Amino acid sequence: MSSALTHILRNECPICHKGKVFTDKNIFLNFSFPKMNEYCSHCHYKFQKEPGYFFGAMYVNYGLTVAQGIATYCIAQYFFETNFDLRILPIIAVVITLLTPFNLRFSRLAWIYMFKGYTS
Repeated sequence: MSSALTHILRNECPICHKGKVFTDKNIFLNFSFPKMNEYCSHCHYKFQKEPGYFFGAMYVNYGLTVAQGIATYCIAQYFFETNFDLRILPIIAVVITLLTPFNLRFSRLAWIYMFKGYTS
């Protein structure tokens, strides 16, 4: 599991671990819409199996966003006097907004890795 997470964070092909899934070298600090390679440049593995293949990645993205929102709340609550101060909501919104490009790339990579053994 940890090696798969390492390969996901490095934007590597799930089969050969040499080619890149996204054309961007870095999945962390890129705020543009992600551009995916259609095939791996090394082993020619097709990343998008069929139209609508990444609809399931939206569920991964949703779970990741909820977890980040909860983690942000848990960290931010220590800086306020009351348990639930409404000033925490904009902080959560900013954190989620800033992490959206990373979440989109990470969820697609995780989706590809979950179904890498299936062929079309």
